Amino acid sequence: MHSTTDTARPGGIRTFLRRIEAWLDRQGRWAWIAAMVLGFILFWPAGLALLAYMIWGKQMFARSCGQHRAHPDDRAGRRFGAGPMSTTGNHAFDAYKAGALRRLEEEQAAFEAFLQRLRDSKDKSEFDAFMDERARTTASRDALAEAADPAASKPADTSRPGEY
Repeated sequence: MHSTTDTARPGGIRTFLRRIEAWLDRQGRWAWIAAMVLGFILFWPAGLALLAYMIWGKQMFARSCGQHRAHPDDRAGRRFGAGPMSTTGNHAFDAYKAGALRRLEEEQAAFEAFLQRLRDSKDKSEFDAFMDERARTTASRDALAEAADPAASKPADTSRPGEY
């Protein structure tokens, strides 16, 4: 009795379809779109089936959603390494890379601190300018009020010093 596994017989339809899928993946998104259009032209159910596979198989949106399938011959995932701290196997280079990344992170932190000080300084100067303008406006308003009614700005004779 035969057991069902994911691997198919050599020369079987599954192997053929997987080879076609791998070839289309290597060619890129435009190859999938061209195959779908060709499928619609030759036999519309084939084009519809390819469209459904592209949507539900996430082939159309694989790169934009970060869900790219890993194929043995797919080099997109290995182009820049698995992550920022992936090792190359060369200890000297890995130490140099770690030191360079550490220096860059320190420089970035220093630059962000500089930007924050710059923002704080700008905020303080803008606030000081606002307060100066407000003081000038208040002084000019008081001067206009005094010029219009000189008796209103003078204290009454009944008030004693220190009273409000």
